[in-house]
Amino acid sequence: MAPTNDHPGEQAADDPIKLLAIRETPLSLDEVFRAVGDAAAGGTALFVGTVRNHDGGADVDELGYSSHPSAEAEMRRIAEKVVAEYPVRALAAVHRIGDLGVGDLAVVVAVSCPHRGEAFEACRKLIDDLKHEVPIWKHQKFSDGTEEWVGAC
Repeated sequence: MAPTNDHPGEQAADDPIKLLAIRETPLSLDEVFRAVGDAAAGGTALFVGTVRNHDGGADVDELGYSSHPSAEAEMRRIAEKVVAEYPVRALAAVHRIGDLGVGDLAVVVAVSCPHRGEAFEACRKLIDDLKHEVPIWKHQKFSDGTEEWVGAC
């Protein structure tokens, strides 16, 4: 059978944004993965950002995230850009705020599309734009007593 893009499953879903949230509670990979489940999706890409124990050559002891009240609206704007650019069947993004420990999940995003290449590209676009444009700031405290704020905007 010859490939065709005429099948409805090859197109973006009518309402592909399934989950967007900023939370103070631990994040769930299962919740995000379930949110992007779609029978027409041949590829699902999931990105998990975790708190690491170092940054810029320094040991990180503590880390906290804070967000501007507009952060979820900015997440939606970015998600809408991604679904306009790719044939997204389902999309989800959740970011944590508050105090986190090394190994904790800081952000989980997932995108399902008809094909794996589209899913990878859309997921990368989603996480890259979220990190650069959503007003969420990271406050790192280092072992040597120094600290720094890292912001998206």
